[in-house]
Amino acid sequence: MELEVGIATGKLRGRTVDGVAAFLGVPYATPPVGPLRFAPPRKVEPWRDVRNALEPGANAPQRVKSMPGLDVSALIGTGWQPGDDYLTLNVWAPADLRPGLPVMVFIHGGGFVVGSKDAPVQDGSAFARDGVVCIAINYRMGIDGFLPIPGVPTNLGLRDMIAALEWVRENAVAFGGDPANVTVFGESAGAMAIADLVTSPLARGLFRRAIVQSGHGRMTRDISVAQRLVRKLAKLLKITPDEAGFRSVEPGERLLDAIETVSLPSPRLDLRDAEGHEPVFGISRFIPVHGDDVLPLKPLDALHTGAGAEIDLLIGTNAQEMNLYFIPTGVREKIGRLLATYVFHRVHPSARKLLKAYGMGRKGVKPGQAFTDAAHDLVFRWPARRFAEEHRGRTHMYEFEWCSPLFGGLGAAHAMELPFVFDTLAAATGSEGLCGEAPPQELADRVHRIWVDFARDGTLPWPEFTRAQRHVYQLARGEAIEEAPFPIAPFLP
Repeated sequence: MELEVGIATGKLRGRTVDGVAAFLGVPYATPPVGPLRFAPPRKVEPWRDVRNALEPGANAPQRVKSMPGLDVSALIGTGWQPGDDYLTLNVWAPADLRPGLPVMVFIHGGGFVVGSKDAPVQDGSAFARDGVVCIAINYRMGIDGFLPIPGVPTNLGLRDMIAALEWVRENAVAFGGDPANVTVFGESAGAMAIADLVTSPLARGLFRRAIVQSGHGRMTRDISVAQRLVRKLAKLLKITPDEAGFRSVEPGERLLDAIETVSLPSPRLDLRDAEGHEPVFGISRFIPVHGDDVLPLKPLDALHTGAGAEIDLLIGTNAQEMNLYFIPTGVREKIGRLLATYVFHRVHPSARKLLKAYGMGRKGVKPGQAFTDAAHDLVFRWPARRFAEEHRGRTHMYEFEWCSPLFGGLGAAHAMELPFVFDTLAAATGSEGLCGEAPPQELADRVHRIWVDFARDGTLPWPEFTRAQRHVYQLARGEAIEEAPFPIAPFLP
């Protein structure tokens, strides 16, 4: 059944199915094309007629790569859906649109270069059935969203997210949501972005709670370091390294080819900072920068000054994050000691000592296992705990440790918690599903309920995390443990 709702810019036509009202492809900003391509997001002009919100619509330009044996489309969508009007969002709400409901705004992952609001595993229907207004957003990515081009405002992708949250503040009530009770949540790059927004003066007051899934605030770059990437891309594209140069190349295959080329491992593109650290460890070239009005300070430094102290924070990681990248590809089994050391040397000045702390060279420890265990903690697990340590407000920490049997033991890999959080196991089940053939529905019920309760009023069933009392709730086990610092701790600031 179709229904209409009036928002600030006009009427929307959505659809109700099984007690859930869905409004898809709703614009929160003017299409970022023409003179607005490299401009901050601009508010949508009002429309007169009823606007259909029945189809997801376009998303940001991107190129999705397949992974043998894994259905990645369930996790990040089917790739680029061309169209100008892609600064849009989806809304799922109880069909009666009853007032005063908590609002949850999801920011998708994908390394700031792929992904969309429409990936099946992120369908917000279960949240709506449980009395939450759930919203998922698109944003600019890659060159248009996260490249600090001289003459262009920095962090346009983060500015898009802030514009979406401003839209939520203005329009959530039309769907039954309480604009004073907003929780942002996201995974991977989306979680990194949320961790950044927790500290951003431009996002202050736009959300009350934050859930950071497999993310943290350490993946930002100094603008001058990130501009090495600007120059590299300009050389590849044979353009000037400024706004005029990049504006001369339309979004499309040529830009996507260039993104793909610079994303390959290369000793000629050094994005390490002054201390010799590469904050993204080579996973993505395109990330937010600090030193502007969006992120005046590095996020951890901002937390130390009290930024974001008013926000309730739930942050966590999966127990074996890097398995997603190292098991399907065979890296864990094939990589040797010399190559493992070389790879870590490219991102960290103390590669040998770091790997030795994880058993490299010890009898009975394979190089690939030491490499993988160190990478879990270096890239995701320890930086998330450091973010939790520095946050001055109420902070809780979780670990998702349920192990998928896919590939003979994919384990608690990156993104594994998503179908449990959204209660969308069907989208990730099967011979090529992330969760394998028979993931436990009772765990999805429990994890989903924890997220709903936190969004409703901040309730969580375990004590807070502090530097001194390191309570970490293991989601599959259903209990909190006292967690000691990791071997990686001496090697990261």
